Amino acid sequence: MWNQVTLVGNLGQDPELKYTTSGKATTTLSLATSEKWMGKDGQMQEKTEWHRVVLWDKMAENGAKYLRKGSTVLFVGKNATRSWEDQQGVKKYTTEIIAKDMKFLGGGQQNQQGNQQNQPPAQQARPQGQALASQTFPPAQQQQGFAPNPAPVAAAAAPNLDTIPF
Repeated sequence: MWNQVTLVGNLGQDPELKYTTSGKATTTLSLATSEKWMGKDGQMQEKTEWHRVVLWDKMAENGAKYLRKGSTVLFVGKNATRSWEDQQGVKKYTTEIIAKDMKFLGGGQQNQQGNQQNQPPAQQARPQGQALASQTFPPAQQQQGFAPNPAPVAAAAAPNLDTIPF
């Protein structure tokens, strides 16, 4: 059996970093994902789903530091349902995504000067024609000694659309 969820969406609110009694960092995010389609009546339709995403440890700290309401982010994690009893003794349930990996994709609010001082490395300005190599590795690869390569790589030239045979 395999329990893996991949979501790309926008944050509905700024993250709030909290710590457990044992000192473990955590934050819970509201992530909106949307799908659009053409309805039978020819009108564009849209449906938005909201997801609870839970971050732990360093990922929670980085999320609180770099993410803001409106940020576009990709999460890979697992689907988890937990239960508890409320004050009246009624059993309640919630389903969450426990994030294992996170990639900043852009968006969010900038500070008042519009600069990028609080943006993650992947979001900071780079020289024209250069892209930053991915710095996100699944935890299993990090534990096996794989290290991200932050060296810039040349961006691929845009294809000439006039030469595509279709």
